[in-house]
Amino acid sequence: MAETATAAKKTVKLIVTRQDSPESKPYTEEFEIPYRPNMNVISALMEIQRNPKKADGSPTTPVCWESNCLEEVCGACSMVINGKPRQACSALIDKLEQPVRVAPMSTFPVQRDLVIDRGRMFHALKKVKAWIPIDGTYDLGPGPRMAEAKRQEAYELARCMTCGVCLEACPNVNDKTSFIGPAAISQVRLFNSHPTGEMNAHERLEALMEDGGIEGCGNSQNCVRACPKGIPLTTSIAEMNRATTKHLFKRWLGM
Repeated sequence: MAETATAAKKTVKLIVTRQDSPESKPYTEEFEIPYRPNMNVISALMEIQRNPKKADGSPTTPVCWESNCLEEVCGACSMVINGKPRQACSALIDKLEQPVRVAPMSTFPVQRDLVIDRGRMFHALKKVKAWIPIDGTYDLGPGPRMAEAKRQEAYELARCMTCGVCLEACPNVNDKTSFIGPAAISQVRLFNSHPTGEMNAHERLEALMEDGGIEGCGNSQNCVRACPKGIPLTTSIAEMNRATTKHLFKRWLGM
């Protein structure tokens, strides 16, 4: 009973960076909401949505954000929390320093408040053809078998949820460069290692060798530290560096 009463008196303070439209300037608003045990940033934003009042009691509009699975699987709720890009669903209030500062990722254009346009990342995936082109109009039967070690390696790479955190953490991905970022490079490694996908490996390597490709990596290694799924992004970049170099020499020698 005493613990419940104490929790009821506690509050959570948040400072949210907001933006009314893609063209308008960002501003911050402070909120103070009732504390509940096991809250995450998403549940805090939901509380603001239920009662959109600032810390001083004045009314405001509900904060806009994106979320879906709430299990760190979909990647939709990426935002910058206390200066670190991460998933809001796994950011527990009890483990965050207050006031909790929430802002949209700056690498992507802001649509409204915490909602961003991830188009840059998806265009990069299209550029490197991050898919396996097969005829899906009829049943092709079971796919080719893969060695267990290779399958486990592919599984690690396939865990990417296109959350954009690695692009936000990378200093080489910004509005002044065309660098495609570590996520797309890692997906090239994934699909080039597939028994069917390797038939188009040369096309993906050619895409990596174009302007904004793998040469844009500065090896800061922020991406692998920030990735919420622990994907070995720097290993993928090193592997693709090696593969593109081999491809370049083979092309030069006419092989």
